[in-house]
Amino acid sequence: MYRKTYAIINNDILESNVKNIISKFDYKYYIGIVKNNAYNHGIHIIPSLLKAGINYLAVSSLDEALEIRKFYKDIPILILEPIDIDCVLEASKNNITISVENIDYIKELESIKFPNILKIHLIIDSGMNRLGFKDKESINEAYKLINDNKNLYLEGIFTHFATSGFLDKYYDKQVSEVYKLLESIDLTKIPIIHFNRSVTLLRHKKHKYTTGTRLGILMYGFSFPFKYSDNFKDYLRKKKRNYYLKKYDISESIFENDLDVKPSFSLYSKVISIREVHKGDIVGYDGTYVCDSDFLVATICIGYADGVNKHYKYVAINNKKYEIISDCMDMLMVKVDESVKVNDEVEIFGNLISIDEVCKNLKTNPYHLFNMITNRVVRIHITKTNKKEIKY
Repeated sequence: MYRKTYAIINNDILESNVKNIISKFDYKYYIGIVKNNAYNHGIHIIPSLLKAGINYLAVSSLDEALEIRKFYKDIPILILEPIDIDCVLEASKNNITISVENIDYIKELESIKFPNILKIHLIIDSGMNRLGFKDKESINEAYKLINDNKNLYLEGIFTHFATSGFLDKYYDKQVSEVYKLLESIDLTKIPIIHFNRSVTLLRHKKHKYTTGTRLGILMYGFSFPFKYSDNFKDYLRKKKRNYYLKKYDISESIFENDLDVKPSFSLYSKVISIREVHKGDIVGYDGTYVCDSDFLVATICIGYADGVNKHYKYVAINNKKYEIISDCMDMLMVKVDESVKVNDEVEIFGNLISIDEVCKNLKTNPYHLFNMITNRVVRIHITKTNKKEIKY
């Protein structure tokens, strides 16, 4: 690492997260979502996930699946998005499972001779209107065509709910729609039925026939914990919740959550320059920041090409927060005091500045934040016994 800008990924924390999740639920298949380089944590977290109990991986594309297959020859891998028909031979050759969302695709598969049996998961559109079968007749036809073809194997069926079901009537409608669409199929004969993602997993009891669950943001340390207290305010909240459920005939949601998971991703850089500025001076491009007094400016070697901009609002240096006043592609300028020196380590988020705080400042969520951090940033994977620097 030549530029001192890096992310620390604590693989032990991720391992602990998965173990704690699995201890709370009862599924046969725990599908770890590792798309976009494992939410930008880096695919070198995978050994810790497997050790903790993840027994299936899921990605968004064949490219991602093949990259993982270079290192992990046996773990099942599901591609969550449909792939071009001319790529299915490559998927079959590498024992990679594909997702199918319409009957015409199944009909095209029928004429292809595969080197290995091609494993398929059918996508059901429960109401998100993104991907998936939307009518019972097509699903039934797909089920028959796959079962009649010795080169194809229907390993799974899944959906992706558009809403979390937190006091949410539309969620109930989606659940009902899925079971209606699948009512002609004996779901007990499908090895992997996976409907839940992280948020819906936490909010609802296990759905009938489901044998698997997908773990995304939950696995990476975000469980949105909440627990009612015994005070009068929370008593009223419960009463209001129960009234709402009854009035609108909404299924019961699980409100309280004390699942022990933690973020494993922290981000750092360093001070590369310090200079004095005076009242009336400008800092950064286009004169967007005009100094209202004399102070010191520290330049930090991280910028929006790395996924970090002035809207983060603060960085931490020597356990103290400082205001970001300007940004550019490769650097931030920060208003500091005399205690800050060149080469001091800068925390972008981690201990003093939490991911939740950054997300609040950016008006976004951890999904977006993790995926904003670009591959220019070196990842340092740590465990109790090992430290490994990876440039993706």
